[in-house]
Amino acid sequence: MHIATDDQGLQALLCAAEHWLAEDPDDVTRRHVRTQMRAARGGQQEAVDELADEFRGPLAFGTAGLRAALGPGPARMNRVVVCRAAAGIAEWLHGRGETGRPVIIGHDARHGSARFALDSAQVLAASGFEVHLVEQAAPTPLIAFGVRHLGACAGIVVTASHNPAGDNGYKVYDASGSQIIPPSDEQIAACIAHASELPLARLRRSDSWTPAGPALFDAYLHRISSLLADKDPREVRWVHTAMHGVGASVLRRAARVTGLPEPVEVPEQEQPDPDFPTLPFPNPEEPGAMALAIALAQRTGADVAIATDPDADRCAVAIPERQGWRQLTGNELGALLADDAMRRGQPGVLARSVVSGSQIDAIAAAHDRELVITPTGFKWIGRVPRLAFGYEEAIGYCCDPAQVADKDGISASVIVLRLAAELKAEGQQLCDRLDEIDERYGVHITSQLAWRVADRRLIDDTMNSLRRTPWSELASGPVGMRDLLGGGDGLSGINALEFTRTGLRVFVRPSGTEAKLKCYLEVEVPPAVSEVLEERRAEGRRTMTALRSQVQALIGLPPDGAGAMDTANQ
Repeated sequence: MHIATDDQGLQALLCAAEHWLAEDPDDVTRRHVRTQMRAARGGQQEAVDELADEFRGPLAFGTAGLRAALGPGPARMNRVVVCRAAAGIAEWLHGRGETGRPVIIGHDARHGSARFALDSAQVLAASGFEVHLVEQAAPTPLIAFGVRHLGACAGIVVTASHNPAGDNGYKVYDASGSQIIPPSDEQIAACIAHASELPLARLRRSDSWTPAGPALFDAYLHRISSLLADKDPREVRWVHTAMHGVGASVLRRAARVTGLPEPVEVPEQEQPDPDFPTLPFPNPEEPGAMALAIALAQRTGADVAIATDPDADRCAVAIPERQGWRQLTGNELGALLADDAMRRGQPGVLARSVVSGSQIDAIAAAHDRELVITPTGFKWIGRVPRLAFGYEEAIGYCCDPAQVADKDGISASVIVLRLAAELKAEGQQLCDRLDEIDERYGVHITSQLAWRVADRRLIDDTMNSLRRTPWSELASGPVGMRDLLGGGDGLSGINALEFTRTGLRVFVRPSGTEAKLKCYLEVEVPPAVSEVLEERRAEGRRTMTALRSQVQALIGLPPDGAGAMDTANQ
């Protein structure tokens, strides 16, 4: 995007860049800024635009922490931004009376992650905290586990999860082991702003941190092993892809300690690689992201294929059916895991995010369990009291809330494998259990549309337009609208719109981490439509097809196959 910059504006921009150079400890970003500055002085508009974008203002710290493209300047992820974030977190913890308590820090395998984690450890150690640094790249749920295991007052993970290769991020847990919630984000942001007033050279550092090595991994894996009983079947053939992330070695060890067979790994995606060479978007939800895993599963006669995302806090599953292999939606896997938890008598309540499918509601009601509907994000799900199982449709599952109050792709994978082995021992498959769930709790067809944009203002314009002129009819029937900014039911303040009638729901919101507008669609088909399950599913698919087409047209999304992401099930 072209940035209009007059002579005075250009000089101000170059001055900001010069000031940055005086602070930046990283040779790579310093060289990059110098190159841009020479080009900008030479009249190259592209360099001016890039500098203006990098120095347009500080990167906002929210409940999701920080996440942005790598590069110099206050609007990018780099060592200056990370060091000031760590200093702000230290100040926030001091203000909460946490001085001297443990803080655990980990990182994924992305570009810059190890250096950012070390910078954070040095800053927090110098601020008087007992810092435990996981030096090797590790799954995000290990850090969430570590907060409770070590009795830490906070946890930090340097990760951009499933974002593109050029991004990185910074996630923060509080003493509960859950991601921070308001007003902690605003308090930390204020502390970061205060820390940014001082020259970076004045920021003290210390190497008096402690390596959090094998003992932490062993404790986490020991906990994973407790999720299976001695009597549980374990014979299952499975394929796994780590999507160039950190999940392969830990999940293989988890299989070993639980007595499950080791996976057949997708070799092209097994080792951590921050460039994600086979995946432009290393997100298991993306169409085709599991293609290599599914092809390998077909060749090897596997019972199930599992993908963990790059930091292994989420997992996706594909299964064989009569018509071939199919990747389950997040809602289908959520229903499988919720049903399994209830069959095994796991005590407590069930929870889902507000955008997730409502089949779990029927599961909770049938077992006389409380269901809690939360705002989007595991920062809310992980905090539900007496949680037995919680999930969000974006393939995030909390199967062991007593120890990991966050989504965990490793423990979820182990539960899926145990369930697949149990069904295999009975001569069944995961698709047979899905049939049972639909028969008992009603057919729920869910789908998702996502519009990726370069300019987030397009998303704001669409949301504002819908608020001014809401839809009154969808799929040949009247609908009502609820604006969650007005809220109610503990869901107030969410930038989202929900359109509903009996048996149909459409939920529209901006993504919290990416430049996407997301539309969540759900159709429920009651048993009264037909006694035959496949006929009810067929009716649901017809309604969903019409609903998808209508929503695409109303919002102006690209048609299927032209840029609209599709995660429809069935």
